[in-house]
Amino acid sequence: MNRLLGGVLVGWVLLLPAALHAQEARGEKDAATHEALRALKNDMEQALNAQDLERLLSHLHPDVVFTTMNNDVRVGKDAIRAYYEAMLNGPDRVVEKLTAKFEVDDLTRLYGETGLAQGSSTDHYVLTDGSDLVIHGRWSCALVRQGDRWLIASFHYSTNVFDNPVLDLVKKKMTLAGVAGGVGLLLVGLVVGRITGRRKSAAA
Repeated sequence: MNRLLGGVLVGWVLLLPAALHAQEARGEKDAATHEALRALKNDMEQALNAQDLERLLSHLHPDVVFTTMNNDVRVGKDAIRAYYEAMLNGPDRVVEKLTAKFEVDDLTRLYGETGLAQGSSTDHYVLTDGSDLVIHGRWSCALVRQGDRWLIASFHYSTNVFDNPVLDLVKKKMTLAGVAGGVGLLLVGLVVGRITGRRKSAAA
């Protein structure tokens, strides 16, 4: 029994340096991975703010799935390119200018060749109708490693549906429309009343 215990202890002592070395190597590899992911996030942010679409797309997986804030789902780079062009450059575009600041909640959770990240964003929109909005959003992202690069395979963006500047803008416009409608009806009533009054006077 003592010999068996002694053998286990000797084996443990002999294997411990190798295990510590492997753990240290994994830690260094993970640190390098997180540094690469931070660089990816920063470059994506800079590309978006510079409206450099091709630079933005270079960080996406060919089969990327992008769920937008308006609940549109685009699959693949070409679909995202079309969405971007329609929203920012097309004749019926809605957005005049967009800048964003992305923050991460924590380090990306790594699962071998994949990673999951989430965080928040502060987005400044200038719309074609002159509206100026700041929207606070939430995002989640799935990444995959291909060779020595990390690519975004899925990106989901959302905001608070019950409390956001777009909703406030809609409420404001509805209120203004209601006031304008009420004033219009009042003017119509005055005009009709005056005409009716004149006709009664003429009949008398």
